[in-house]
Amino acid sequence: MADARGPDPAAPAPTPAPEGHRFDSGWEPQARDARQLRPSVPQSFQTRLTFAFMGVVALTLVLVAPVVINRLDDYFRQLEEQGLRSRADATAQILAAFMIASVPDNQSVVRELADGTIVLNPRARAVLEGDFQVLDLTASRIAQADTSVAVGLVGPDTDGVPVVMPDPDLVFTAQLQGRGDPGQVRDPAIAPQDVEYKVNDTPAWGLLVTLSNPYTSRAATLANVTALILIMASVAFLVAVLVAAFLAHRFTTPLTRLTEASRRLADGDLGSRVASDELSTGTLEIRELSQQFNAMADRLEESVNIIRRDRDYSRDFAADVSHELRTPIAAMKMHVELLQGPAGRDEAARAEFLHSSAQQLDRLDWLAQNLLELSKLDSGLVLLDLRPEDVRATIESAVEQQRATAERKGITLTASVPDRPLRIRHDPPRVGQIVSNLVGNAIKFTPAGGDIRVVARAEAGGGARIEVMDTGVGMAPDELPRIFERFYRGAEANEARSTGSGLGLAIVKSIVDMHHGSIAVESRRGVGSRFVVELPRDPREVVEVEPPRPDEEPATGSWAPPAAPERGKVDDSSPIAPPPLNPGGAP
Repeated sequence: MADARGPDPAAPAPTPAPEGHRFDSGWEPQARDARQLRPSVPQSFQTRLTFAFMGVVALTLVLVAPVVINRLDDYFRQLEEQGLRSRADATAQILAAFMIASVPDNQSVVRELADGTIVLNPRARAVLEGDFQVLDLTASRIAQADTSVAVGLVGPDTDGVPVVMPDPDLVFTAQLQGRGDPGQVRDPAIAPQDVEYKVNDTPAWGLLVTLSNPYTSRAATLANVTALILIMASVAFLVAVLVAAFLAHRFTTPLTRLTEASRRLADGDLGSRVASDELSTGTLEIRELSQQFNAMADRLEESVNIIRRDRDYSRDFAADVSHELRTPIAAMKMHVELLQGPAGRDEAARAEFLHSSAQQLDRLDWLAQNLLELSKLDSGLVLLDLRPEDVRATIESAVEQQRATAERKGITLTASVPDRPLRIRHDPPRVGQIVSNLVGNAIKFTPAGGDIRVVARAEAGGGARIEVMDTGVGMAPDELPRIFERFYRGAEANEARSTGSGLGLAIVKSIVDMHHGSIAVESRRGVGSRFVVELPRDPREVVEVEPPRPDEEPATGSWAPPAAPERGKVDDSSPIAPPPLNPGGAP
């Protein structure tokens, strides 16, 4: 016994596993051993299906062939017995005719003595056993069987029916002589056949003819039929093998294709699918399985693409955040170093550095607030407080907040809203943030003397349409698809773009998506830009969002972001049935 403190030194050293070998769990070798104990069991489903078809056909042939042969044997036996009975009747008629013809007219063939003894006329007896050999010839040529003839008087039986009562002393036999026809042999299985032949004479007499052990072709015919059945069974089994192999291949081909597609998918080929032409073949279950596999592969590919996009986005986002934070931090670090030096004793320089540092701190605070806002919006932590209120007040309040900034820059800011209430379900602070960010963005990129207009109007479906138009620097067409990305400030840097955080439009896009609305932009370099926001009457009723379509012909370069996904994180704190203030609008 090995010591508990270590391995037994006498025990053989374990064989090292080959390189690249993977040790299996305890039950897996047992499973392999179980398979090794059954090497004759095929592992392929196609092979098993083929063998199953072959087994069913073979079992059917084994069960049916003996029954068919047995029924044919009975049928042939019945035919031979019917033929033997017919020959027995013919034999009786022929012998009776010969016996009657051999006796003179004034004599009887059979007569009964006073003591009850039956006497057969010598001439008639000569027919049955004399030199004429009539009985022997009849047995060989007509009966083709061992023949027994009993002569007797006709009398009533127990039921009163007249029958031939043979006399034991008047029984004559003849053995079948010679050989039968080709294919015929003695057949003792045929039951002996008895036939009576009555002659109305004085007294009435008759013959009882019995034929047995005849020549028949039953055995030869049955052997030929059995051989034919075996040949047909062999041909049927061969055809069954071919049909089984074909059907098994046809049944398993869709499974093979599905297995290959699954293997490619497992190997990383996310575009692997079951071909559409193969979906029309196979059984209903296989088609449904293939369709479900394609649907699963589509969802898996979509999920992986989303994960990849999120990974790339997170990497880019981290890089952008690092870059945005590094700039103000580097500026403040430089200011601190300067203040620690001789410049710190200069009042004017110290005041300038402190003012610049305060600006950088404001920028950091603004950046942190925007990042926190975006994080909350994307994570779903922000719940919309939907209220059926007049959106005109929200728009006008947001415009007024930006009016002082526009006046300081010398920009004309106007707002145009409908005369009648424009009531939709919305979150007023969030919609105000949309307008405020768009107007602030327009002020940033519009030079002095420019014009900014905010137009709101009702849509046909009861929603609201908000347009923010400016006469600013505009954007190139290749910039439009990226303007809603975080930290994007445009392909060509300028003073206005360098001062922003690049998060305002991203926040606008997130809020619009949460309202199940849509946003589009039109812009032209040197002409200006126009942002179009459409908000539905009730975000809870929106299933699919289409990007807004401007009424007039768009300027050169326009883009609409893809439809917003459905979001259910809303908090409806509005009354159940608000009064309809605008006809055709939202309730």
